[in-house]
Amino acid sequence: MPGRSIGNLLLLALTLFIACLWAFPLYWAIVTSMKPEQDVITTTTFIPKVFDFSAYYFAVFQTNLGTWYVNSLVTSVSITVVVVFISMMCAYALSQIVFPGRQALYYVILASFMVPSQALIISQFVLMNQLGLVNSWGGIILPQLIVPVVVIVYKQFFDSVPKELREAAKLDGCGEFQILFRLYLPLNWGITTALAIITYIMAWNAFMWPFLISNSESTMTVTVGITQVDDAFGIKYARDMAVAILAAMPVAIAYLLFQKRVTQALMLSSGIKG
Repeated sequence: MPGRSIGNLLLLALTLFIACLWAFPLYWAIVTSMKPEQDVITTTTFIPKVFDFSAYYFAVFQTNLGTWYVNSLVTSVSITVVVVFISMMCAYALSQIVFPGRQALYYVILASFMVPSQALIISQFVLMNQLGLVNSWGGIILPQLIVPVVVIVYKQFFDSVPKELREAAKLDGCGEFQILFRLYLPLNWGITTALAIITYIMAWNAFMWPFLISNSESTMTVTVGITQVDDAFGIKYARDMAVAILAAMPVAIAYLLFQKRVTQALMLSSGIKG
């Protein structure tokens, strides 16, 4: 129908307009990073008159970007592995094993999901300081291991697995760890992959806690390290944009490669039932 076609075209045009608005800051950052510093200050052009990659050379060879990358990689991978592992075991216990206080523990986890992480920062910093973990990977990692939403998503999945599978495995002499890792885990590789990817992205993008716990460039993550790129003569916009783009690139690539899994994880976490 003509009216329907016009409506679809208008919807498409609106979608493209919104997409352009969303993408413009990213485009502007890339363009700025490829301009000479003088052009950034004196001219406003959507396409650089001269493509200058000196800002990227500075970011790679004259900053501690490599060290910051390693710190982010180590902490993000560690957080992801530990969070997925302990959340899976906790969710399995809450879902499949009957023990005193099980329901109360689940309510505590649900309640902790509602507590903003910023409310815990002071107590966490005091604790890390007492443990001597300031300016260390351990200090960055430990407070970020609390991710209640992963436990809740896993529990929702384990609740949906037929009880007969577990009972049959128990009759065959399997213990709880064997049932979890040989039966339940193969059934939820898709969910595990999705949760691992979203947890990794969250850990890589984390700023506030790594910023507070690290004041030495040797232990900073990349999101914190880029704040240290400055100049004695003021802000260098092209350099700042180049460093920011290089810092965000691993996560952007990971998202493009695994966007279906990321979307699945977001849908799982937003569709939690009590």
